[in-house]
Amino acid sequence: MTTTILSDWAPSPEIIIGKEEHHRLTIVALTDIGETGDHMDYLLYELDRARIVPDALLPRDVVRIGSIVSYKPIPGEERAVKLVMPQDASAAYRLSVTSPHGAALLGARPGHLMTWLSPSGTLQPLRVLRVANHASGDDPGPAAA
Repeated sequence: MTTTILSDWAPSPEIIIGKEEHHRLTIVALTDIGETGDHMDYLLYELDRARIVPDALLPRDVVRIGSIVSYKPIPGEERAVKLVMPQDASAAYRLSVTSPHGAALLGARPGHLMTWLSPSGTLQPLRVLRVANHASGDDPGPAAA
């Protein structure tokens, strides 16, 4: 059994999600249980705590579906992925928003340290390093392929 004390827990920073994406992801989390049902609770938690803004007001550096994100699990090596819907996650360098890492990245910004508790009771932190959103004019780079 793992004991977690409050001093180990880093409070998650505020996350921001566009209104249309919030609606789409809520439907996915409530209806597409499948094999990832255990992860849907965490996605629903993140959606519930998010500040929802009109899509046009979503800042350029916020992680959303389609973002190319560089992040570092702690401990672990830096990774670069494209955050996608579950049905699009089969290609290389793609991460489903319904996965634990994907849900933790959603709505985050560079510099954010996100932490969640795994089913085994261990803390799983990651730091968002860079975010590129193609729709905002950013170059998505080679990881988008």
